[in-house]
This record gives sequence, structure tokens and C-alpha cells, in this order.
Amino acid sequence: MIISTHQPYFIPFSGFFHKARQSDIFVILDTVQFPRGTTWISRNRLKNDQGMLWLTVPVWKKGMGLQPICEVKICHAFRWVAKHLVSLKSAYARAPYFTDHMPFIEDTYRARFENLIDLNMTFIHYLFRQFKIDTEIKLLSELGIRAAGNQLLVDICRQLEASVYLAQPAAGRYLDSELFQKEGLQIQFIKPPACVYPQLWGPFIANLSVFDMLFNCGPKAKDIF
Repeated sequence: MIISTHQPYFIPFSGFFHKARQSDIFVILDTVQFPRGTTWISRNRLKNDQGMLWLTVPVWKKGMGLQPICEVKICHAFRWVAKHLVSLKSAYARAPYFTDHMPFIEDTYRARFENLIDLNMTFIHYLFRQFKIDTEIKLLSELGIRAAGNQLLVDICRQLEASVYLAQPAAGRYLDSELFQKEGLQIQFIKPPACVYPQLWGPFIANLSVFDMLFNCGPKAKDIF
């Protein structure tokens, strides 16, 4: 059994889905602390005629203290939904498969989710379907595990009866290999492939949200990915 974990990024990049595809169970770390600074959990990059197009979901932070990701509330005080939709339409109106996905995106944005995790997971499940990834997704909040750090990851593996924990190479800086070995767990590092595909607006930019790939490549995105 191969397990991997990841925080619930907003409209994630291809590496997120590559790791999920290589796993039997993909655990979303929705009860870990929401970062105080900028984070991929509430923003991501696409592309427009100016280069990078940043989409950020405003959330309530001031006076909230340390929040687990699953409790972070979306701030609906601004016209951010309309701004996101206008930005997407302006950037991708010429993309050949943009109209295939825009109805779902519009419906999701206009659902006015209260919690950020619900918005993010709606997009994540949709993208799993687009890439035909059948890996099981579990939320950490469903597992009832209260540990932190490396012990959290080990406890996840033990509870789900995993033998292998899959991680990207950058995680090697903080993973305690001795603790995993003590529990009979193997750490396996995986480097996501470089996905190069046709893009609008000049030179190729890597590691954008996979929506950029879907808008430009449609069904072929699955094969590129």
C-alpha cells in the first residue's frame, strides 16, 4: 500500500496530481495549521498577456489566531469572484478548450462556499475526474489522528496499513527516515515529470495550475500529464 499526503492547494499544479496518481491513497492534510503568510492553499498562478496571472481567494485571518486549514473561512466582502471570472475569460478566451470547463468553474465560484477547504476540494475532485485518476482521497479530519510533524505521517501510514510513504525530493529535508524505518515504513521519493505543452501568450511557463493545461490541450492533457 502506497500512501502520500498533501495540503489542499487551490487549483493545484501538475505535481500534485502526479503524486496522487502514483499512490493507492492520497491523504489531504486539512487539519494542519493554515500558514500565516502567502500560501498555495489560497492562491495559484495561470497565464495572461502580461505573463503571470495570480488568482487569490481572500480569507479571514485577522484576529483568528492559528487556524487549521479546515476551519479557514472565505471572505465574501470583496467582488473577488467576479474579478476571477473576468480575468480567466480575458486570459483564455482564445484557448481551444476553455469553454469546456468554464461552466463548472462558474458554478463552483458562485456556490459561495463558506470554508476554503470546500472550494478547494470541489476543484480537486473535478480535476481528478479530468485526468481519470482513480486514487482514493481521504481527509485527515476523517482519520482522527492528532499527532504532528513526522509522527503524523507515520500514524497516517500505520492507520491505513501502508508500507510505502511517497514524497517529493524537497521533503527529504524534514522527513525523519529513522522514525519511518523503525515502524517498518519505506520512504520513496518521486520527482514529477516536466509537463511541456502549447500555451497562449509567449514563452512557456512551467508549474502553473493544471487548468492552464486543460484550457489549452483539452482531452490530450491527460496524455501529456
